Amino acid sequence: MAAVAEPRAAVLSGEAEGAGAPRAKRRRRPRLTASEWGTWDDAQLLSLRISDLELPLEGSELEPRIAQLYAELAARGLEFRPHCWLSDEWFTPDGVPGIAIPFYLAHPRLSRLEQRQMLEVEGGTQEWCLKIMRHEAGHAIENAFGLRRRARRRELFGSTRVPYPEFYAPRPYSKSFVIHLDSWYAQSHPDEDFAETFAVWLTPESQWRERYQGWPALKKLEYMDELMGSLAGKAPTLPPGEPVDPLHSLRKTLRRHYETKRAHYGVDHPDFYDRDLRRLFSEDSAYAREATAASFLSRHRREIRQMVGRWTNEYQYTIDRVLDSMIVRCRQLNLRLATPPEHARLEFAVLLTVQTMNYLHSGRHRVAL
Repeated sequence: MAAVAEPRAAVLSGEAEGAGAPRAKRRRRPRLTASEWGTWDDAQLLSLRISDLELPLEGSELEPRIAQLYAELAARGLEFRPHCWLSDEWFTPDGVPGIAIPFYLAHPRLSRLEQRQMLEVEGGTQEWCLKIMRHEAGHAIENAFGLRRRARRRELFGSTRVPYPEFYAPRPYSKSFVIHLDSWYAQSHPDEDFAETFAVWLTPESQWRERYQGWPALKKLEYMDELMGSLAGKAPTLPPGEPVDPLHSLRKTLRRHYETKRAHYGVDHPDFYDRDLRRLFSEDSAYAREATAASFLSRHRREIRQMVGRWTNEYQYTIDRVLDSMIVRCRQLNLRLATPPEHARLEFAVLLTVQTMNYLHSGRHRVAL
């Protein structure tokens, strides 16, 4: 492994400090272009501060995706164009008509780092990225025209003053909300309900009238259609403003960034699934020659995690934390295979799905707000 490169030292100017000497002025540390860090290994990258990254939107894969979002807004007759900038995550600041996009989408090397640190790249495909952009554009246009103050908006979606939850417990079968992003995100907060409804309305060929026929959510979509029609051709009442938390202001290292992010999406799990593990595997001496459950699950870890991810639409990292704690518990209980491997793999995937959904419905599901 290559040695970790030392970050560029800040350059000091002025006279040396000493008795009676003026304090040296610290100049801004120059940022590093992709030609400098693009070939670094993960250890080197993780030591780099986010503010040290020189990452333009121009020329990146994000540029045509932003252009497509603008084209979709234009096709609906809207003059509004949310300004976009890079930050450490997806968000639209309160009162700002713009969209922050995570830095890792601006360069493939950073996307690979994100994949290894979080096991997935949120918005990493064009389709996924545009879905999130449409959602964030819903927040941004609401800020641009002060739409939260409208009585009908509050009546249909609820008050924006409701505090954002750290966790939320979705109702998968509710027809009062549209379905756009994963994990029934529209149910997490009235503002997210509005943004998700806007995203469904904006999506080309979404056929929302047919898709939501008979759903209470259709009233929200019809209101959105009427509301956006009233804004067609109008300039926003709120100026673009300054980007919030742009890259150059984020002094934390990539290592610290991912430590914090993993802590947010991780969960602490009790051992209440021991009975289910003992039903699936065995500690009986009759199976002493069989593979341990821990080693079996470790070999199939990625396959099982991806399978459960498809079933639950949960974050891969959250699933992996549940899976990891169950593997540890299997090791502590000294459990071994007691059924054919294929049967055990499928049955365990079902068990892991149940545990993931238990957290989803218990209100402990972590959301990226």
